[in-house]
Parts: sequence; structure tokens; C-alpha cells
Amino acid sequence: MNIIENLEWRYATKKFDPEKKVDEETIEKLKKAIQLSASSYGLQPYKILIIEDEALKKKLQPASWNQSQIVDCSHLFVFCSDATITDELTDDYVKLKAEVQSLDLADLQGYGDFVKKKLSEKPGHEKASWTTRQAYIALANLLVACAELKIDACPMEGFEPSQYDEILNLSKQGLKACALTTVGYRSENDTAQHQAKVRKPMEILFEKL
Repeated sequence: MNIIENLEWRYATKKFDPEKKVDEETIEKLKKAIQLSASSYGLQPYKILIIEDEALKKKLQPASWNQSQIVDCSHLFVFCSDATITDELTDDYVKLKAEVQSLDLADLQGYGDFVKKKLSEKPGHEKASWTTRQAYIALANLLVACAELKIDACPMEGFEPSQYDEILNLSKQGLKACALTTVGYRSENDTAQHQAKVRKPMEILFEKL
């Protein structure tokens, strides 16, 4: 299975080669992989900012614990979850579903009402956790796609979300930064690429019932 070989190849890249950039055709493939991610009810309660502007990356570096990947990577993917869950989120999805699948919008009203009810039952803190988890599923798809295309990546939680929200004006869009992924090509000097991958043994990680 090539996917296993590709996942063995990938690692959390610590040093990127700032001179090597990912071409736009490849970025479009990564975007498509993210777009095709699974999400609860199909709602995709998140948005991804793709930052390649060098000045903006430098502005974000102090809010990212001054990690070098932020400025040396080719593209910085900022995963932003919806700050609140409104009925509009479900309504927009139902309208899109009707359009894409050539369905009568009225026939989907029951489904839409069901989703709205289930989401309204979640406490506020659980809603925030739920939207973040959905974004992480999309992030995982990005990592697998990068491995498939032999693009280096590093998922990152080492940053100050509130500072990202301020710098990128996310609050005005009803969004909150929840995770980062730096994408590009590894530096020859990145010693992490030569380290053995450390994972729990299969017999500990899995249990068949």
C-alpha cells in the first residue's frame, strides 16, 4: 500500500527550506483534499486561511512562539472553527445539498430541523469543542494528502489563538483559530527527518473484541 509508505515517509517537519515553494497546482490539490473531508452532518463548520504573504507570516511568528516553520514554510494553513453555531449554518448546507443533488428543498426540511435540534442541545463549551474537532478531521486529510504528494508538513498547536484572531480579524468573520499546518519542503539540515518514528506497538494500540 503506497499510503503506508507515504505515511512512513512523512514527519513533523521542524526546518523548512525557505527557497523552495509549493506550486499553485499542488496547492489546489491540497485544497481539494481538505474540501473532501468528512464532517458531522456534512456541515464543515470551519474555514481555512492559506497564508503565503511573507510579511504576514513574519507578523504571525511572535504569536507562534517564534517558531521558524511559520516564516520558512511555503504556505501556512490556519484552520479556523466557527465561533458560534447558528441555524444559518444548517440552512446553507441544506440549500447547497438540494442544489448539488437536484432535490426539492422542501423535502429536506425535516433533516434540517433534526440537525438544528441536535446542535441546539449541545452546551456552549461542547459546541466550541465540536466545531474544533471537525476542523481537525480536515487537518488530518491535509496531512495525508501532503504525504501522498511528497509535500512536507507540520501540524502545530504551539501558537496563541487569541493573537491570531486579532491579527487576522477572525472575530469579525465569526471564526476562531484552532490549529496550524505549515507546508513546504524540508531543509537538508532538519535532523528530525532521520529520526525513527515513535508509535505505540500495534498490540497496545488496538484491541479486537
